[in-house]
Amino acid sequence: MQKLSAILVVVLLCATSNAVLSFTDGILPNGAFEYGPKPHQLKGTRVTDPKAIPNWELTGFVEYIKSGQTQGDMLLVVPEGAFAIRLGEDASIKTKVNVNKGLFYSMTFNVARTCAQEEKLNVSVSPNSEPNDWGILPMQTMYSSNGWDTYSWGFLAEANNIEIVIHNPIGVEKDPACGPLIDSVALKALFPPKRTNVNMLKNGDFEEGPYVLPKTDVGGVLIPPNIEDDHSPLPGWMIESLKAVKYLDAEHFAIPKGKRAIELIAGKESAIAQVVKTTPGKVYALSFAVGDANNACEGSMIVEAFAGKNTLRVPYESKGKGGYKQAVLKFKAVTTRTRIRFLSTFYQMKVDGSLCGPIIDDVRLIGVRYAKHA
Repeated sequence: MQKLSAILVVVLLCATSNAVLSFTDGILPNGAFEYGPKPHQLKGTRVTDPKAIPNWELTGFVEYIKSGQTQGDMLLVVPEGAFAIRLGEDASIKTKVNVNKGLFYSMTFNVARTCAQEEKLNVSVSPNSEPNDWGILPMQTMYSSNGWDTYSWGFLAEANNIEIVIHNPIGVEKDPACGPLIDSVALKALFPPKRTNVNMLKNGDFEEGPYVLPKTDVGGVLIPPNIEDDHSPLPGWMIESLKAVKYLDAEHFAIPKGKRAIELIAGKESAIAQVVKTTPGKVYALSFAVGDANNACEGSMIVEAFAGKNTLRVPYESKGKGGYKQAVLKFKAVTTRTRIRFLSTFYQMKVDGSLCGPIIDDVRLIGVRYAKHA
């Protein structure tokens, strides 16, 4: 065991000796923050040296938090491993990563709110030629019952060497130590799927999406609201809503088909959409699966599917133990571009108070025939 520990230390030191880190899909080097500051680089929990945490550079009031630590009456729990980072007001952490220029990537990380009701995070990457291209992740709504949520954010790599920054912008709190906890920062290359002769929709099976953290029990990955399809962590789809949708994996949930699905967790405030080219006058069939994820989300559910101005409401009685049903919406296209959209009619909540909802999967759009003229 001592020999293994020594090897890990050598590997870490080799990684930190380079200005830019080599990377493949998964947790970033020291992305779980298990390697931390030396005792002389700490003042209580505050990190005093901007380079005290291997592989990361710190700015502002940053704390190194151990799982089980208390803040007043609140117990600070770390979802994976023993340590996490807390970003105080206007504080940030950043790391450099080797990627492939021109590829799309999705970043995944765990986050917990500790003080303010209005906490949020600013996620960005450089270089970036697009103005105002960063992610603001609001944390007014916490979707899990244990205080931790897993978020994702997508971007296009404009260079082989990039710098990722997670920043806590100035908020309403006057306490500089107040701010969100960050843990388990991961990255995944995304390969935008194409339309096929059996499905006019891109990524209709949701198999292409953000990295799912394997060891945490947070449950699913949140894809933030108002994300356009060209930068979405869910390639091909827009998160066309005020609240997030959740990306689920078959390792932890019941999935109708394949390994991934989407859970609509916030009623009509949680929606996904995709615009597809259609031929006016032609009839199309939009098929999809509706079910529950075997995550104790019970009750009467309704998924609303839209194809332009055509709508289909699909009821589903969930016992919270898995299962699904198939549905089909047939419609005649009236324009050259048709918006396909899905949302949940009702808010659903588990007994632990966390938001949940129906899942959708295996979404397919095919042309059926040309409509007969009267």
